[in-house]
Amino acid sequence: MRTIAVLAAGASLAFAVTANAQTTPSAPPPAAQPPASAPATPSAAPAITRVNVVDIKELPEATQTKVNEVVAQGNETDLQNLRTSIDGTPQIKSALDAKGVVSAHVIAASMGKDGTLTLVTKKPS
Repeated sequence: MRTIAVLAAGASLAFAVTANAQTTPSAPPPAAQPPASAPATPSAAPAITRVNVVDIKELPEATQTKVNEVVAQGNETDLQNLRTSIDGTPQIKSALDAKGVVSAHVIAASMGKDGTLTLVTKKPS
């Protein structure tokens, strides 16, 4: 379950980072645009509009338990990929810096449909 959550969060983060990186203010619009009535792609990840950094100790005990269960089921490769994506995104990195943590403290991530990226951190004991 954690693998799925981390993969989903990592994929959402990667897509959001890619979407932000592809936005250039001086780029001309493409010659052929889809009609205005075309439906939006439901699988497109939202752009990151806000980053919420929460230490696991700040969460309710039941939520801490669920997060720990998900973390225990994951693998280190997925977590490293997530942390690499975080380090490559200045907006996210500065949010972590403001809380006094680094990407190595991130144990889980969740991307909301409204563009809010929530990072759960855990400082070493």
